[in-house]
Amino acid sequence: MEFNTEKTIFEKIIDREISAEILMEDDLCIVIRDINPGAPVHVLIIPKKRIPHLAEAREQDALLLGHLLLMAQKFAQQKELGGGFRVVINNGQDAGETVPHLHVHLLAGKPMIWPPC
Repeated sequence: MEFNTEKTIFEKIIDREISAEILMEDDLCIVIRDINPGAPVHVLIIPKKRIPHLAEAREQDALLLGHLLLMAQKFAQQKELGGGFRVVINNGQDAGETVPHLHVHLLAGKPMIWPPC
């Protein structure tokens, strides 16, 4: 897997080179508040390992990918989002991905429609 070696904004946050509101963290990922929220609750769950896009994840990333969803569940439980929440992963520019570092959006706090577009 080849990608730009320049750090993404997420890597700079993980390395504490840029500040962000870190809501949760463990050895594998961090959870931060989205700076441009699409819902009253909008957080990003970001793996510390840089995977540029979901389409570039490998078989050896399976545990990490599952961990990201479990972290979403843990955040939702801690914040008592019992009314529901949405989990979104954008893959590529056409899907709305703006940072080439895989991340999961968790949105909640308002009714959401389907399909989202």
